[in-house]
Parts: sequence; structure tokens; C-alpha cells
Amino acid sequence: MRVESRSAVWEHTVRWSAALVAACALAAPAAAQPPDPAYREYVSLGDSFTADVLTTVPPTTEFAPFNCDQSVTNYPRLVAAALAVPTFRDASCGGAKTADMTAPQTVPLGSNPPQLDRLTPTTDLVTLSIGGNDLGLQELIPQCLSPAGLLPGLPDPGSCAARVTANGADPVEARTAAAEAGVTATIDEIRRRAPNARILLVDYLDALPDTGCVPELPATPADAAYLRSKLIRLNTMLARVADRTGVRLVDTFAAGTGHDVCQAPDVRYVEGLLPFSDRNPQLVAFPFHPNAAGAAAQARAVLDAIGHRA
Repeated sequence: MRVESRSAVWEHTVRWSAALVAACALAAPAAAQPPDPAYREYVSLGDSFTADVLTTVPPTTEFAPFNCDQSVTNYPRLVAAALAVPTFRDASCGGAKTADMTAPQTVPLGSNPPQLDRLTPTTDLVTLSIGGNDLGLQELIPQCLSPAGLLPGLPDPGSCAARVTANGADPVEARTAAAEAGVTATIDEIRRRAPNARILLVDYLDALPDTGCVPELPATPADAAYLRSKLIRLNTMLARVADRTGVRLVDTFAAGTGHDVCQAPDVRYVEGLLPFSDRNPQLVAFPFHPNAAGAAAQARAVLDAIGHRA
């Protein structure tokens, strides 16, 4: 029997070990790679119901001027984080109307460029929430708040509907047709600029109950019901536009039912006249705008609409 030298044995051992390592490397499964994001370029468009959540934290100016009041925890940012999109732009701005989608919006100390200018041919996800300012809801709400609603026994100033109606014409009703045309035109232009984008039309949270409450909504039952009817009118219009244009409606109104301004602080999604909520222990929302819980509910509704599961 031939006895191999020590050096030969060592050489065979090294070769065998190298072969074993190579075989194991081939047999071992590749390290798991994170999945590609479902969307790569997300653009958010909208008004203050999109942009705003908090007032005690300075607005971010990453995507828009300071006085657009974009919150670092608004629903578009929550959606972008959940989807891990590589590119995200938030064009939303407080006070925006449909006209501001294609024209600059003047805000104190600055100007927000046309919101649709943030779109590119590679944008593949767009959320749009607009129309409330076209109907004038933010101006209407304070007109319908009254001392009679705040303190029973005080003189009733009369119906809010009667006070805001001029010559028998309800201004909100008169503005609805123009707003509907504006939202429709916006969607058409989004499709032109971002032909491959999935478009989600996001409606407005169920913020206003049909009866008042103190101090969040100091309005008579009749005036509170009138305000709610206009919110429903706005969302009905948006649903009609979504159906006609073939985009997906994100029904945040349904998600917000039971979480209106008159609910307990730890329940409501939208703050009332005095915007203090346990949902925002140090982060207070604008009056009659979503709080942190409301923004989270909006984000969940958007993510559910596109089938995203955490």
C-alpha cells in the first residue's frame, strides 16, 4: 500500500474542502431580496384636507411653500411610506381649488406651482382630493355657527340656509356644477400628463353630524343638518365624477362614519371648532380638518383601495 506524503494529503484535503464549499454555495438558497415596490412614482394632489393635520408642528416645505401647511403626517406621506415608493411628491396645498391644478396658487409669502406640474410621464400613482373649496364649505361652516347653538336660550338668528341664500339660490348648489366640471377636467389632464398612472379620487371624511354639539359644532340642529347635507352633496358629486371618468373612488366618508367632530376626543377623526383631541396629545389639528387618527384612516382607505396589505 502506497503511503501518501503529508503534503499530498494536505493538497487533497484542501481540494475536497473547496469542492464542498462550492457545492454548499450552489445548494444554498439565495438570500431573500425585498420585493420591488408596487408603485415607483407617487404624486399627491389636493387641498387642506389632504395637506393638513397638525398646527403645533411647523409645516414642511419639502414639496410646497410654508403656507400650504403641509403636515409631515398627512395621509399622502403615510401612503408613500407604506408603499415604500422610490419617488414621492406632495403637491397639496391648503385652500386649493380645481383651478390651482393647472395654475399657480398664491399663498401668504409665496406661490405654489400648478399642482399638476409635479406629474411626469413615469408617474404611476396619483391621489386627488379636491372640490371642497370650490363649493365654499370652509367659508360656509362659520356662517352656520351661532350663539344659539352654543348656549341654549339665546336668540336664534334664524336658519343658516336662509342667511346664506341670495335671491332664493343656494350658493353651494350653484357652485357644484362648476366644481364637477373642474374635477373632471383635472382627471382628464392627469391622464394626459401621466398616461400610465393609476388615479384614485379621494372623497372627504364624514366630519359633520346632523346635530350640533358644544363646543365642537355650536350649531342648531337645523343648521348642522344643512352643513352635513352640503358635505354629502360634495361627496356625491365626487362619486359621480369617479363613475363617469372610470377612476377609483376612495370612500373615506364611509371609513369616517361614527368619527365626526362631535364624537369623543379619542374617537373622532376630524376636529371641531376647538381642535383639541386625545388623538393629538401635543399635535393639534386645524378646526374642521382631519387629526392624526383621521389621516391614518384616510391612508388606510387609500391602501385598501389599491389592495395593499401591510
